[in-house]
Amino acid sequence: MQLIFSPASPYARKVHACLVETGQKPDVEFISVKTAPSAVAAEARAANPTGRIPALVRSEGPAIYDSRVITRYLDARAKAGLYPESRLWEVLTLEATADGILDSALSVVYETRFRPPEHQSEDWITAQWDKVAHAVKAVNDRWMSHLAGPVDMGQIALGCALGYLDFRLDSRGWRKGNDALDDWFAVFSERECMRETAPHD
Repeated sequence: MQLIFSPASPYARKVHACLVETGQKPDVEFISVKTAPSAVAAEARAANPTGRIPALVRSEGPAIYDSRVITRYLDARAKAGLYPESRLWEVLTLEATADGILDSALSVVYETRFRPPEHQSEDWITAQWDKVAHAVKAVNDRWMSHLAGPVDMGQIALGCALGYLDFRLDSRGWRKGNDALDDWFAVFSERECMRETAPHD
């Protein structure tokens, strides 16, 4: 298998972390690409018609894409139990919350990194960060008992989302008022799948 990815992409990090957690990293060749909203890498376009990463190229079938599709595939392939049937909807909801945090965080990053200053919208940035802040607070207030359970893909996705906030938007201070989640993240960040996949440009 080949993983089309970027080491700075939080969605690619989710897949990379899943590979580490399930012991499948040796089965994958990593193809690192540089991509941006207005400059799609040829390898990404060949694997995914939208040009987005990550994409997983398989020998037994067509390439698959969207991080949640890939992680479900890898979990099934390894029979790893990262999507346990007994709490599947909670895991999927937590993963969707983490991806929602990433969607809005990336909107902020794209607005400030890829648009000229005269075309940037402070109202848009504020609205997107407000979504991030509300989602982080909801996890802190409602999900800590779930985060204390056996590791699953929801936890890995959340770890990658919070790691991205530290990586690109640290000055916005997601930890303020979210002490329980901050404590959890400090411990979870030491997990091998998190240490080995730390983002970088």
